[in-house]
Formats: sequence, structure tokens, C-alpha cells
Amino acid sequence: MVPAISMPDPEDPTGAELGLPPTLRLGRQGAVAVLTLARAAKRNALDDTTVEGLHRFFATPPEWAAVVVLDADGDHFSAGLDLNELAERDTIAGLEHSMSWHRAFAAMESGRLPVVSVLKGAVIGGGLEFATATHIRVAETSAFYALPEGQRGLFVGGGASVRVPRLIGAHRMTDLMLTGRVLDAREGQDLGLTHYLVEEGEGFEHALSLALRIAENAPVTNFAVLHALPLIAQGDPAQGYLMESLMAAVASGSPEAKQRMRSFLEGRAGKVGGQE
Repeated sequence: MVPAISMPDPEDPTGAELGLPPTLRLGRQGAVAVLTLARAAKRNALDDTTVEGLHRFFATPPEWAAVVVLDADGDHFSAGLDLNELAERDTIAGLEHSMSWHRAFAAMESGRLPVVSVLKGAVIGGGLEFATATHIRVAETSAFYALPEGQRGLFVGGGASVRVPRLIGAHRMTDLMLTGRVLDAREGQDLGLTHYLVEEGEGFEHALSLALRIAENAPVTNFAVLHALPLIAQGDPAQGYLMESLMAAVASGSPEAKQRMRSFLEGRAGKVGGQE
């Protein structure tokens, strides 16, 4: 496994200089930022300080970063909302708290950086809401998924009602919330919650290899995939075709795209083959 390394260049900001709380640790692998949830004793439950730190990081990520790998200390990705955050709130305060999570996860999902997450152990409640806002999800065989809010007299508040049905369908989310059903790693993979399923302990290495590959893409291509593709997929087909044509023209017209195409035509770029 390739370990996350700290940033030796004094010109590169550290996590503290970026305003990250102690519950988030920042490392670097070339152009890949490795952001780690560091609350293993709490099964990486998300408190307000951590959510605010995530919002801050993804709203203003370091300039050197092209991709993020989202990892977690310990045996669990995230057990969801820290129960210490379940303070008495009136309706308006509860609304504002939920929307603060929406803003944080939207800053990641709709930011400039592709995010590859490493899922293991508990990915439940707010942890699943957090995970489904990442762009590529690599699960280890220990991962399990649940939305226990319905069993606790609550309703999801971090975006699950929007993101989870898009992945597995509203009827399956209904089952999770009404019955408290827990999905194992294979079930989550088969239903579409994750993109890759690897053996225990192999998640970070696999995620990092994907992130390093993504970092080699032209920035305009990554931008189009993150920002144009979701709008095309969710919108009117006629508008989608037009947006696709516009983005294709923008991407192919860039100097970098022209150089890459010349390399391909001259036989200096690899051809697409089968699985390695």
C-alpha cells in the first residue's frame, strides 16, 4: 500500500494553514490531495466542526491539487452524525443545520476536484450521505451501508433523499429507511452504491491509483465531466445534446487536447485495450 505523505514544500499550505480542524488530516501524493477523516475513536462520526472543515477545504482547495482521495482512519469510513450533535433545536435551527451539511457536500460534489472515496466498515446515515456526494467510490469487503434515521424517529438531512435514490432507486431507499435494513459490501456494489469492490486493506491503494490516473486528464475534461455531465444526464435531451456539443467543442479546441490528439495519431499515446 502506498502511504499518504505530508507536504514537504514550505510553499504548499498544510491542513492547519487551510483552516482544517484536527479531525481532518491532509497529505499529498503528487497532484493528489489525500484528505483523511481522523476520528477513529468515534468511528469517524461527523460533528459540525468536521463538516465545516470539509466545506472550507472543498470551497477553496489547494492550488496544487487536481484530485482528492478521501480516506478514513481506523476500521470505519463514517458512522454518520455524531450523536453529541443531536442537541435540542427548534424547527429553524434544525433546518439551518441540515442545510449546512448540504452546503458542505455540495462544495465537494460540485467543486473543481474529482473525489475518490475509500469506503470500509460503517458507511451509515450521514456517512452514506457523505460518501454518495463523492464522484468515485471504492469499497472494501468490510463496508456496510444503512440509513437508520427511520428507526430513530428522524429523517435524513444530509442529502440522502436526493443522492441515494439516483443510485439505487427510491423504492430501495424506502426499504432501508422503513426497515433498518443493512446492505453488505457486495449488495452495495451490485445495487450501484459503489464503483469498485476490493479486498480488505486494498481500498486506499486502489483509490490512489485511480486518482493518479484521473490527475493525468486534461483539466477541461475533468471540469466537463464534473459539471456538464450531471446537468446533461438530468436535463431535457435536446438541451443535453446542445450542451454536449458545446463542451466537446470547448474541450477539443484546447491546445492540450490538440497536442494529445497529435500524440495519439503519431503513435506516441497508448491505445485502449482490455482490462489489465
